[in-house]
Amino acid sequence: MQDRPWLAAYPSGVAADIDPGRYQSLVDLMDQAFETYAQRNAYSFMGKEWTFAQVDAYSRALAAYFQSLGLQRGDRVALMMPNIPQYPVAVAAVLRAGLVVVNVNPLYTARELEHQLKDSGAKAIVIIENFAHTLQQCIANTEVQHIVLCSMGDTLGWFKGRLVNHVVRHVKKLVPPFNLPQAVPYPEAMERGQSLTLQRPSIGPQDIAILQYTGGTTGVAKGAVLLHRNLIANVLQAEAWYGPVLDSVRASGEQITSVCALPLYHIFAFTVNMMLSMHTGGRNILIPNPRDLKATLKELSRQRFHTFPAVNTLFNGLAHHPDFGTVDWSHLKVSVGGGMAVQSAVAKLWLEKTGCPICEGYGLSETSPIVSCNPVTATEFTATIGVPLPSTYVKLVDDDGFEVSGQSGEIAVKGPQVMAGYWQRPEETARAMTPEGYFRTGDIGIMDERGYITIVDRKKDMVLVSGFNVYPNEVEDVIAQMPGVLECAVVGVPDEKTGEAVKLVVVVNDPQVTEQAIRDFCKGKLTNYKHPRIIEFRDELPKTPVGKVLRRELRKSQN
Repeated sequence: MQDRPWLAAYPSGVAADIDPGRYQSLVDLMDQAFETYAQRNAYSFMGKEWTFAQVDAYSRALAAYFQSLGLQRGDRVALMMPNIPQYPVAVAAVLRAGLVVVNVNPLYTARELEHQLKDSGAKAIVIIENFAHTLQQCIANTEVQHIVLCSMGDTLGWFKGRLVNHVVRHVKKLVPPFNLPQAVPYPEAMERGQSLTLQRPSIGPQDIAILQYTGGTTGVAKGAVLLHRNLIANVLQAEAWYGPVLDSVRASGEQITSVCALPLYHIFAFTVNMMLSMHTGGRNILIPNPRDLKATLKELSRQRFHTFPAVNTLFNGLAHHPDFGTVDWSHLKVSVGGGMAVQSAVAKLWLEKTGCPICEGYGLSETSPIVSCNPVTATEFTATIGVPLPSTYVKLVDDDGFEVSGQSGEIAVKGPQVMAGYWQRPEETARAMTPEGYFRTGDIGIMDERGYITIVDRKKDMVLVSGFNVYPNEVEDVIAQMPGVLECAVVGVPDEKTGEAVKLVVVVNDPQVTEQAIRDFCKGKLTNYKHPRIIEFRDELPKTPVGKVLRRELRKSQN
């Protein structure tokens, strides 16, 4: 207990450790779920339900199709879609075929997408047509040979599917023109796969399951290598932690239903929504665009649900929406906040309106993702990130890697959920790991005597916008290419809605470089959440004697 004082804070029945060797691979975990829960509904989307047996059959067919393309064990397949049924089917198919999932943010620009496809060496991509024009702009510079093209209505049946596609394409005009003649429509790929037999490869715990891309301090996104055993461990850790809630819902005879509003390409939803629900026989309500709060609440008004993982921005937006009262929140057992800091005011309002406190957790792409969480039995918001999960060790270290006690230090994590390293970046991996196998998170925290951790600062210069990482160097690299820009620096500043916002401080030598000109220049080069919210013009940037920009000084002076 001495090296893990937080164990005393564990709710009754939550074990100190999990068995990460319980499954050989995520495929074994999924196979067991498909067999055990075959007749249960796994996903709900636009009024239609999909059973575990259907996801089993569809993913088996798509996996066989992937193999028929000549893709070899370990080849990477990119997935670029919002929360639609094709996503979990594609994930299961890629893994069952012995391939590696590369999760891609659908909102990426062509420049961002090209980097991720080239860096991962992806040979194939499953993409929704809404973003096919982005792929068209960069595919020639990548190794992608095969495209499976999805549409919003693919899985909704002949009449409703055609209607949805018509609205998406011609009424809302959400599908810009594109030309990808080599693309195979998702229904056609499924049909081809159904006549083939899946050759199940041998997959072990040390095999790579996912490349989860995360920003780098150099401004280049890098892939966290998550092995099958890493993700299995985090699923089992989350199951143990959720145990008290899962048990209470099961005791009532209900199937555990989760709101899946976080994007599945984000590691939080990937593990907590998709994989945990798969393992526990739960059902997910797929929300393709949570930014459309009215549509999200309309969908939830038709549903009964028990768990709701979300980021502070979404909790806040929903709680303030006039339609909030149309939803029955009385069955909600746990609201898990992650991805960014949950604000006390938001937590207070959410508790008042739902009767369910926000249970804040903490994690990173590099940790599959969950490191710590508040007990799900908590009755109030603690403003901490809770205590480390089972089988997880956390210590605070100084700049030299030595453990500190009773003061703030960098949060370092060790456990079966910690990544194998960064994809093809041994030097970055070495910098991030201590000799004892702890991953240095870059976040500065304080741990109290009970083991509860509070984040007080960020060692990295990363900006966290609504749960998404923005790395200043990437934004600076883009804006520095603009004619008339002499130098620039990017920092994060507090923002009521998004937690943090991107602030640009820029020095120019051309009067035509206006605030609007900079905003226009960023379009098409950076995803929207990376765009500067605040732009400040200066004659010079504050620097150290050796010429390094003093970001801390820039953070102090906000507009």
